[in-house]
Amino acid sequence: MKHLQEKTEAPVEIGDSFPVTAPEYFNFGYDVIDRWAEQDRNKLAMIWVNQRGEEKRYTFYDLSKLSNQAANLLLKHGITSGDRVFLMLPRLPEWWIFSLAMIKLGAVQCPSPTLLTPADIQHRIRYGKFKMVITDAENAHKFDEIYDECPTLGTRLLVDGERPNWISYRAEISGPNSTLSRHSVKSAIKIETPSDSPMLLMFTSGTSKYPKMVQHRFSYPLGHRITAELWHGLTANDLHMTISDTGWGKNLWGNYFGQWIVGACVLIYDIRGKFHADELLPIIEKYEVTSFCAPPTVYRMLTLNDLTRYDFTELKHCTTAGEPMQTETIRIWKESTGLTIREAYGQTETVCMIGNFRGTKIKPGSMGKPSPGWKVELHDEEGKPVRQGEDGRIAVDISDGAPIGLFEKYLYNEPENRACFINGFYYTGDRAYMDEDGYYWFIGRTDDIIKSSGYRIGPSEVEEVMSHHPAVFEVAVVGAPDPLRGARVKAYVVLKPEFEATESLVRELQNFVKRETAPYKYPREIEFIKQMPKTFSGKIKRDVLRRHAETGENTWEH
Repeated sequence: MKHLQEKTEAPVEIGDSFPVTAPEYFNFGYDVIDRWAEQDRNKLAMIWVNQRGEEKRYTFYDLSKLSNQAANLLLKHGITSGDRVFLMLPRLPEWWIFSLAMIKLGAVQCPSPTLLTPADIQHRIRYGKFKMVITDAENAHKFDEIYDECPTLGTRLLVDGERPNWISYRAEISGPNSTLSRHSVKSAIKIETPSDSPMLLMFTSGTSKYPKMVQHRFSYPLGHRITAELWHGLTANDLHMTISDTGWGKNLWGNYFGQWIVGACVLIYDIRGKFHADELLPIIEKYEVTSFCAPPTVYRMLTLNDLTRYDFTELKHCTTAGEPMQTETIRIWKESTGLTIREAYGQTETVCMIGNFRGTKIKPGSMGKPSPGWKVELHDEEGKPVRQGEDGRIAVDISDGAPIGLFEKYLYNEPENRACFINGFYYTGDRAYMDEDGYYWFIGRTDDIIKSSGYRIGPSEVEEVMSHHPAVFEVAVVGAPDPLRGARVKAYVVLKPEFEATESLVRELQNFVKRETAPYKYPREIEFIKQMPKTFSGKIKRDVLRRHAETGENTWEH
């Protein structure tokens, strides 16, 4: 493999623009998108391309006008400030258009993965009390199936095509009688949104039976200046590409807020169906991407190719987050491109709170150092700081106020709020240690979250589904090491007496999970056991199962 000369970066001075602060009122739609549109009518904001090679380009001016029109459509159908809207679209430009429209109206949006099943959707809509759903023709049937079971859901909007009892976006904006203005939002007054008012809801997997709902404020986009400027290394002259589904927090990190605050252009690659990582390489080369961000799984897949066949002359920054990156992948990537992949750490609940920032010394495998304005400590179980090099719980000091980008609360979930906000600190639920140079190193989740291929999977969600299969007496799900995905979902199953452990039953259980919940959650490995390892109080010993998944050591069945 050809070794390239390492691309070096000039040291970065953080300066007076950090830590990030927020004014009393802030609206990303008006204060960022519209401002860029006024400043430079021709400034490119997005290049959209799909797997068939079709391409669309949008300037900030385009997005300003289209989001105004979409906002007027939403107003026409009763959406106003504070209303909650469920947004489930694939990587279509309309996702950004309607997201911006809701921000301009002061509405509260909830982006969600298109992989969700009708059962997943029903729970989320009922839990979040959503008033409207925005989706596409491919996913509309899921909402029709559960519509009668969701009393708060009054309106359904389709961005493509037409469907009975649905609002058609295309028909309304292009019809001969359309009066939907693109020049301004036609409300009585321009809506002013306080920085601390609710703007965004995101579901995140947890150890409880169902996902938690994270609530972010209107100031949240400002927190992603750290993500875009210090971690991705972006300027107004860059083209950035992040690989993420629109329903995940990573899309907000990499394809939206921080990038457009800086004035960079984002490259959106619309992936449908089967994804092959190597199809990204000619895209990066063709569009001369300057900054690239992807989960470690994607990087691992890309390094299986001969990277030296591609011209990455313009590529300056490579970043990753979501799960620990293997140092071997970092080594191969650097030898082939001259660039070191820089890791960072954050959650759906935060922005980039720890990172290997541009122009700083990088320690491969490390999460980096805390972001400006984020006072990070490592605590023991009693809330006391641990010594250097010791394993501790990651805690954010909020005693003098929360940093911009930290979520407000888990909606309708006071037990979880009390568990993570304690004595002036926010506890992330993850563990790490700090070395002698102040770099943080990830150890693992305090709870049992499985991070696989960039997804966060709550074991209880999978267990709940599998327990409904007639053959399952008892089930426990853990993460097993996987060289490609980081971790894979593994299920330990105790069968009912009338069933036999067979390979056909393994496939049946896997297909059952795929049908009943989002397909990425299905167990890629199933092991039948006679009994579960348990404590005296009857709780399953997940640490014992994880150790078995890692080493094969069986300490409970003799």
